[in-house]
Amino acid sequence: MMGAHVGIISPSTSSFFPRFPPTSLIKTKTRIKINTSPICSINMSMDPVREWILSEGKATKITKISPVGGGCINLASRYDTDSGSFFVKTNRSIGPSMFEAEAHGLGAMYETGTIRVPKPYKVGELPTGGSYIIMEFIEFGASRGNQSILGRKLAEMHKAGKSSKGFGFDVDNTIGSTPQINTWSSDWIQFYGEHRLGYQLKLASRQYGDSLIYERGQRLVKSIGKLFENVVIEPCLLHGDLWSGNISSDKNGEPVILDPACYYGHSEAEFGMSWCAGFGASFYNGYFEVMPKQPGFEERRDLYMLYHYLNHYNLFGSGYRSSAMSIIDDYLALLQA
Repeated sequence: MMGAHVGIISPSTSSFFPRFPPTSLIKTKTRIKINTSPICSINMSMDPVREWILSEGKATKITKISPVGGGCINLASRYDTDSGSFFVKTNRSIGPSMFEAEAHGLGAMYETGTIRVPKPYKVGELPTGGSYIIMEFIEFGASRGNQSILGRKLAEMHKAGKSSKGFGFDVDNTIGSTPQINTWSSDWIQFYGEHRLGYQLKLASRQYGDSLIYERGQRLVKSIGKLFENVVIEPCLLHGDLWSGNISSDKNGEPVILDPACYYGHSEAEFGMSWCAGFGASFYNGYFEVMPKQPGFEERRDLYMLYHYLNHYNLFGSGYRSSAMSIIDDYLALLQA
C-alpha cells in the first residue's frame, strides 16, 4: 500500500475487528521467537528500546540515534551501537498488536531462507503509551537491484513458504491502515471473495454509501470461480503489499522486501500491486523460471489488482473508484455475470 509502512486499526464496528495475536506471541510456524511480554512491572524501564539493545541486543553503548524517513504512520529510527545497528519503529497511539502482526510476517518470510527481509527481534509497549518494534537494520544499496534476481527470489519464497492450514494466516494484520482479515479457509475462491474483495466492498458501502460498486462487486464475487478452472492453487506465503516502496536491495545488490501484510494465498495475488511496483519483463521471466505461469494468468491479473484499487479507494477517496469500477465492469462482461 502506497504511502505507509504499516497501518493503524480503525474499524467502526465490532464485525470489522481483526484477530491480532496476544502479547505472549510466540511463532509456531517458524523458529523465531519474538519476545512480547508486557512491560507492566514496578521495574518498568522508561526506555524499553534502549534497555533491550543494551541487554539482549548485546550492545554496551548506543553511539547514535538517527531518524529514518519514508513512513507516514510510524516514527522510524536507526540505533547505531558498538555491536551493530538496529531499526526501530514506534507508534505512540496504539498498543503492540499491529507490530506483533508485522513480526509474525517478517518472521515467516525470514524462516524461508530465500529473499532477504529484516529479522524481527522485539515487540513491546512504551511506558508512556504506544508500542515499538526492534528489527535488523539493513543498509540499502543505491537501487532496487536486479529485477530478474528479485523475481527468482520471490518465487523461491512462494515455493518454500507453504501452509497445511490452507489460506489465511495465524493473525490478522493491516493493508495500509485497513484491517486485513486472515481467517483460515480451505477454499481460495471463498477466501479471496469474502476476506479480500467482499471486505473492501462492504467498507466502501459503509464508508461512502456506494451501493453501485457494492452490488456490482458482489455479482463479480459470485462469478470468479470461472477464472480458476484447471488451475492448481496452493497456499503460498505472500508478502501481501509488494509495491516499489517496499522493495529495495542491500549494499551487495541482493533484493530486500519489507513492511509486509503477509498471509498464505494464491501466488498470483502477490502481483496485485504491480500497477505501482515497476515490475518489468526480466522480473516476470525470473519468477516464472521457478514458479511456472499457470493457464489464465493474464485473465486473473486485474482480479488481484482490484483488491488494492478498492483498498486505495477506501483509504484515499474517489480518485481510485473509476479504476476499481472499470475492472468490475470488464469482468462482469467477460463472465456474463
